[in-house]
Amino acid sequence: MNRRTALRFMGGLLLSALLLLLLLDQAFPPPSAPRYSPIVLAADGSVLHAYLNPTQKWRMKTELSEITPALQQAIINKEDRYFRYHFGVNPVAIVQAAGRNIFRNGRTTGASTITMQVARLLEPKERTFGNKLLEMLRATQLEAHYSKAEILQLYLNLVPYGGNIEGVKSAALLYFQQPPDYLSLAQTVTLAIIPNQPRVLVLGKNNDRILAERNRWLRQFQRQHLFPDQDIADALNEPLDVQRHAAPTLAPHLARRLVSQFPSQAIIHSTLRRSPQAKAEDLTRNYVRRLHELGISQAAVLVVNNRTRAVEAYVGSADFQDAASSGQVDGVRAIRSPGSTLKPFLYALAVDRGIVTPKLKLPDVPTNFSGFRPENFDKSCDGEVTVERALTYSLNIPAVRVLADVGVPVFTDKLRLAGFKSVAKAAPRLGLSTILGGCGATLEELTGLYAALADGGEYSPLVLHEEFRAERKGQLIKVEALKAQPKTPSSNPSLFSPAAAFLITDILAQRTRPDLPMGYQNSRHLPKIAWKTGTSYGRRDAWSIGYNQDYTIGVWVGNFSGQGSPALTGADVASPLLFDLFNTLAYNSPNNWAVPPATLDFRLVCAETGLVPGEHCPNQLIDYYLPGTSTARRCEHQKEALVSADGTICYCRACVPAVGFKRQLFLNPLPEVLAFRESQGLPSSRLPPHNPACRLVRNTDGGAGAALAITSPLDHAEYVLDRHDKQQMLLSCAAGSEVRQVYWYVNDRFLRAALATERVFFRPPSGAVKISCADDHGRNVDIQLQVQEL
Repeated sequence: MNRRTALRFMGGLLLSALLLLLLLDQAFPPPSAPRYSPIVLAADGSVLHAYLNPTQKWRMKTELSEITPALQQAIINKEDRYFRYHFGVNPVAIVQAAGRNIFRNGRTTGASTITMQVARLLEPKERTFGNKLLEMLRATQLEAHYSKAEILQLYLNLVPYGGNIEGVKSAALLYFQQPPDYLSLAQTVTLAIIPNQPRVLVLGKNNDRILAERNRWLRQFQRQHLFPDQDIADALNEPLDVQRHAAPTLAPHLARRLVSQFPSQAIIHSTLRRSPQAKAEDLTRNYVRRLHELGISQAAVLVVNNRTRAVEAYVGSADFQDAASSGQVDGVRAIRSPGSTLKPFLYALAVDRGIVTPKLKLPDVPTNFSGFRPENFDKSCDGEVTVERALTYSLNIPAVRVLADVGVPVFTDKLRLAGFKSVAKAAPRLGLSTILGGCGATLEELTGLYAALADGGEYSPLVLHEEFRAERKGQLIKVEALKAQPKTPSSNPSLFSPAAAFLITDILAQRTRPDLPMGYQNSRHLPKIAWKTGTSYGRRDAWSIGYNQDYTIGVWVGNFSGQGSPALTGADVASPLLFDLFNTLAYNSPNNWAVPPATLDFRLVCAETGLVPGEHCPNQLIDYYLPGTSTARRCEHQKEALVSADGTICYCRACVPAVGFKRQLFLNPLPEVLAFRESQGLPSSRLPPHNPACRLVRNTDGGAGAALAITSPLDHAEYVLDRHDKQQMLLSCAAGSEVRQVYWYVNDRFLRAALATERVFFRPPSGAVKISCADDHGRNVDIQLQVQEL
């Protein structure tokens, strides 16, 4: 065989061998990566919460960055000094081990390299000669697939430490309460020597024996000049007083949520900060303990960084382990009635649409909104209130009126853009009661909405975890965390303008208000924040959500069972916890506050109505407004009339005499406000009767004046009456101050005349009924209803 033929033959053999190895590698792939214990990290990389892996072992994944040079040197010099040079199997060590085992010369050993140990740990088998050969083959295969750093990482993730603890990270956390890269040299060497004898060297039980073995290895490393002499000396003097600790259990609700969301990730990087999380949990737990005697058992808290939208504290319940109070329910995500917490956003939308300004006065009187009759929390009415008072006092009737002007679909669409899932789902069925809590919302949704208010109306979803970019190499996954960055302009929606956000914030930051908790009126510990409280129907949910430039904190207090409590109000129960959280978590925050944007300006308005002053508005004050947007309607709260010298009759321009009359101003409120004032016995005035000698008595004002409206019964309503009972129906109307008398008609037949404020009762016929009302100025209004007798 010539040389060329021999070379071809050898090349063919090598190629065949390579193909055979590739086929074997495909047929018998490397063992899959071990199943780790899921752990959730804080923003600084510390472990917040850890779970057992599916085989009920503590096997927390050690990342490459946590394997310190000291740990590498200690492990390699103790277990496999030629680890970096062999290809999985050390032939010299095998020959030496065979000689010792055959001739019984020295300690019996298997000459296992670190890579061979990894193969054995991945696929535990009985120790036989055949299995040892398989280990060698697997070790060679592992060396072909992974780098030395990755093999060492696998080894450190699999080595046993006794009981159900595996891996150097699990041992470091459960015994030293530190990650591997924070260990001292003495602690590092301690963890390096235990895996060879995990049943004998048990930390917490055999500390004296472990200490002696540790120091023996430290002196050996000193002879090898592996570490500086001073470091060795310090390590030798370090005591070993260690015991097993419980695994970290902070943020249990978020940890469970993230592990469910990312079931294949061994390490999940959350945005939580350890110190705020621990403080929030302690504050919430201790606070709720004091509420138990009031029949209140739970609370939830969310702390958000306004600049990044990162959640820095997440408390789902007062005590995760409290099964009696359903502590494992996540109150941050529970759908509850939001009470009055949505009102600030309604008023912000109304500002942007030019409907309201802070000093504008709104009617606060009993009102029927097509069958919906809202009431204020204290069951009383003020007649008229400014927008800022309506918001700070959380009045229901003005809020419903504003929602009717803005439109329910407009409002719910904004909530949908802000991530309100239950509102988006129920939007077609929602009505005016939405603003009073007649919808579902979560603490997470509400806190994110208030964070947008703190950020000039710009909405961004809350961030609970850092995003991941993963690249697969063989069976290992390298995961690179992308740190949460300050929010930048994007496609996220702008819910309302910076001007509207500033005005609402300015109102919510006022301290003189009824929802300031008892004892805080003159307290130095009242934080500089804007906040809003809310209480759901039946006192089942108490809310308080506040913000400053840096943080938004949301608080919910109640019972997961839905049981109400007489003490459960946002002001009395939720706000004290909110203030405690701000004073604890953001005590050193700069005392900066929002400044008016350039789009806002000032103008004089009538103090009586908040509108642009008319010719009869002597009392004026300054109000914010949006030029080109805010309503420019002029005030007409007073109306000039021509009356007789004795003030008993009034004249129109057609019948005014040449002499013997005077000009007089009369209050000109909305009809419903006038009717309310008269019903409460409050000072009010109506124009005197029109000149009876005038031939143009009817509609002599040319159609001016307030519109006439029937307030009872309801238009298009259905009424069921008992035919055996003498039930009657109430007729009432709202008319302007110029109206003295009205005329009632039923099915176009005259019923009777009555004073404008008089309540008339009658028995309606069955079937379709038309009710008509006309006033003494020629205006009229009709409604239709259906009456049934049973």
